[in-house]
Amino acid sequence: MLLWINGPFGGGKTQTAYELRRRLAGSVVCDPEHVGFGLHRMTPPGLRGDFQDLPAWRQGVFEVLDRALGGHDGVVIVPMTVVEPGYFAETVGRLRERGHDVRHFALLAERETVLRRLRERGFGHAVRLVGGKDAPLRRESFAVSKLDLCLERLGGEEFAEHLWTDRLTVPKVADRIAASAGLTLAPDTDGPLRGRLRRVWTGLRHVRFD
Repeated sequence: MLLWINGPFGGGKTQTAYELRRRLAGSVVCDPEHVGFGLHRMTPPGLRGDFQDLPAWRQGVFEVLDRALGGHDGVVIVPMTVVEPGYFAETVGRLRERGHDVRHFALLAERETVLRRLRERGFGHAVRLVGGKDAPLRRESFAVSKLDLCLERLGGEEFAEHLWTDRLTVPKVADRIAASAGLTLAPDTDGPLRGRLRRVWTGLRHVRFD
């Protein structure tokens, strides 16, 4: 089974993916961004854009996930924002056509909730300390520029199942996804402090410099 966790940038995809992996024995996280960043590194800076626009990215993601699903016994977890219907068809759609059990979830939240999460992830705290609580999200400018489009597109029927996360903790989001997919997670034994530290560490590990 593949769990594709979609949502706006800053919507909690990565945190949810690693919470699921932590509590779901035998599962792995396969992040399609790595394919995109590899393509960027091979491309002269002046020719770089959104790597999802490259057919090589869509084909590469399909091939890698097809291989992972065919050779790995556990659940494959994919945190990736895809809002273009055609690109969605070339990745999620093709994997389903191949016969794989793909469960798709769009993590949605109010605009202000996502903006708050963007401020908090990665180096967001440092930005606020230096520039104040209303400092512009310079490192997150791409995410902010795509936010309204993401929320609009992902609300469409083709991107169901929808999961509103404004009032849900990361462990609760993972619980909802697992229940919908018929999976059993290990109990969440983290206290509030340990859970917070775990999420900060996960965020720092996935800060992107590309």
